[in-house]
Amino acid sequence: MEKPLILVTNDDGITAPGIRKLISIAKKIGEVYVVAPDSPQSAMGHAITINSTLHIEEMKLKGGAEFEWSCSGTPVDCVKIACDKILPRHPDLCISGINHGSNSSINVIYSGTMSAAVEAAIEGIPSIGFSLCDLSYHADFDAAEDFIEKIILQALKNKIQKSWVLNVNIPKLKKSKIKGIKVCRQAHAKWDEEFEVRKDPRGRDYYWLTGKFVNLDQGEDTDEWALENGYISVVPVHFDLTNHQAIGELNQWGF
Repeated sequence: MEKPLILVTNDDGITAPGIRKLISIAKKIGEVYVVAPDSPQSAMGHAITINSTLHIEEMKLKGGAEFEWSCSGTPVDCVKIACDKILPRHPDLCISGINHGSNSSINVIYSGTMSAAVEAAIEGIPSIGFSLCDLSYHADFDAAEDFIEKIILQALKNKIQKSWVLNVNIPKLKKSKIKGIKVCRQAHAKWDEEFEVRKDPRGRDYYWLTGKFVNLDQGEDTDEWALENGYISVVPVHFDLTNHQAIGELNQWGF
């Protein structure tokens, strides 16, 4: 039987340890094509390149996939150009990550990792974004390898809907401490942010964004609860931003 075709991308760049681990897992499952940014693109959200040129370069990295390209654009650009110019056929799955840092709760809005997965879903490709709650370049991506492989295999076996995106976050724990996988809802949380005013070497003011993550949700069915209690969280999301509950009320406004 034909192996499933898996598109791998990320936002930390094609040489980041997280994507290299994800590629090694994907290679055990299917035929792997990698299209990822040539440099870090964290927090790019769903940005696309429209005012400058895009370049892609075929890569041959030790221990990597047979087919790899770096792209000068954003994570979303990577998915778009993969679909239009690189992939030999419609892929069975897109996996994005493994991100260096959490993309749970409201972080899904800002995440380049998740935006790449969402773009794949827009293209009709079932997709998964993987993130590890550890910002370190040398984070331990081995601890959750078996869980990641299981999630990918289940997604392929059960043929998740093309419009679905699974947002998978992994706690910063040793393998023996991870309790399992929980399907969750996105926690209601936000960033309390401020811009620190600093001085550059010429004495001019510049601004540096800082902030504190605030979880406003005490529910025990959320991704934040799962992560805090030793579980890998899986939140199903989609690109339809319609507030369906509001439609009935708005229809009473008498437009």
